[in-house]
Amino acid sequence: MRAFVGVLMMVVLTACGGRQVNVRTGTDDMSGGASIHVTNNANQAVNISVVSGGQDVFQKQVSANSREQIAVQGVPAGAVVTLKAATIDGSRTYTKENVTLSGTYMWQVP
Repeated sequence: MRAFVGVLMMVVLTACGGRQVNVRTGTDDMSGGASIHVTNNANQAVNISVVSGGQDVFQKQVSANSREQIAVQGVPAGAVVTLKAATIDGSRTYTKENVTLSGTYMWQVP
């Protein structure tokens, strides 16, 4: 019985032992510093997304008649993507195809 308790204690202590944990903050910036400078000339806000591999990756909402510099998140640098701006009421969608993510891309909507 004593041997069983000893083995059980070793198993419990081993299971409760430390493990390596990798901690990061914020979101992954896979774009290598790529950004989009959006000039929104529409009379309402637009939701900016990057379409990569058939997936929409939301970036930021840009207010009506304003400009925003958006650091691209969640898409690898060098990817060829489609930029998408959808008005908040869903009535209009603007796209720009075949954009290579590198440096700063200037985009005027509409």
